[in-house]
Amino acid sequence: MGSHNSSFYYRPFADRFFNAEKILGILHLIGAALMYMMFKSENVAVFYPYVLVYMILYMPTLALVNSVSFRQMTNPEKEFPSIRIFGTIGWILAGLIISYAFHWDNEQNNTTNDTLRNTFLMAAIASVVLGLFSFTLPKTPPKKINEKGGASVSQILGLDALKLLKDKNFLIFFIASVLICIPLAFYYQQANPFLTTIGLENPTAKMAIGQVSEVIFLLLIPFLFKRFGFKNTILIGMLAWAVRYLLFAYGNAGELTFMLIIGIALHGICYDFFFVSGQIYTDAKAGEKYKSSAQGLITLATYGIGQLIGFWVAGFVTEHYKTAGNSDSYWQNVWLVPAGIAAVVCFLFAVIFKNDKKVAVNE
Repeated sequence: MGSHNSSFYYRPFADRFFNAEKILGILHLIGAALMYMMFKSENVAVFYPYVLVYMILYMPTLALVNSVSFRQMTNPEKEFPSIRIFGTIGWILAGLIISYAFHWDNEQNNTTNDTLRNTFLMAAIASVVLGLFSFTLPKTPPKKINEKGGASVSQILGLDALKLLKDKNFLIFFIASVLICIPLAFYYQQANPFLTTIGLENPTAKMAIGQVSEVIFLLLIPFLFKRFGFKNTILIGMLAWAVRYLLFAYGNAGELTFMLIIGIALHGICYDFFFVSGQIYTDAKAGEKYKSSAQGLITLATYGIGQLIGFWVAGFVTEHYKTAGNSDSYWQNVWLVPAGIAAVVCFLFAVIFKNDKKVAVNE
């Protein structure tokens, strides 16, 4: 159950035909084998197919964990955050192990990538343990989609939620979800290499500060969402992305280290205020009929379309400034791009989206 969780209610296609816990176990065991092959790979050409297949198989496990969890809960809205926090704790532990226990992310140790590649071996072992443990989880058989036990093709694929896009507010939110994932991809792709390159000590462990803040703000989300409403909460999240990247652009590993630490610590606001609030809003907007499909639709917008575009843009931008040859301002130029994108998305959302407090909070 990773920090960057899938939607609260989305159930993948396979989960409608097989026990969720069994699929979860099988996927993690296959993932362990793929991780081990990544560890053994000698070059990118060999490595890339393994990581591609691994990510294709891994992403559904996030939703499968939710399926198993929610089927055992009587009050998911109150019970699930306390379960989800353990996924964030896992991120924190991984960062501490990599940085402090083995120093695999030390720049001097990584001149040939011989140490950092050990993270794949560690992940493979963890995946084996998780895969085997998954088979011990409570049995979670397929749930009938409707009272008759059948379903249309659109229901099975989750396409019935497309009707929600007729609502202007939801359409704007859907587009914003895609666009805000562009700056998100910069963080996923470049934050650790950036911190390592500029000489910040134990960068992976320090990045775990972001997960600590995520735990804190996750617990505060219900209060903040009810206090400020959906629009204001999500605007704060978008603005935090812009501020974070400005801190990265002008901070350094010397006397301005505090700027980098603050930028990392903003992760809780960046992620929780947008993604978790968005899941709550989507759940309220969709209602009982389209709940599962709507969450799947937003997952497609963020973890699918948004990050696909985002990683391409992040790669294009970093390669552009790398070939430009100005090494002194390289990272500053890179971070100013997602800062600008986040600021523009924030402004447009503030102007176009009409706050509907009744739907967002009470429905």
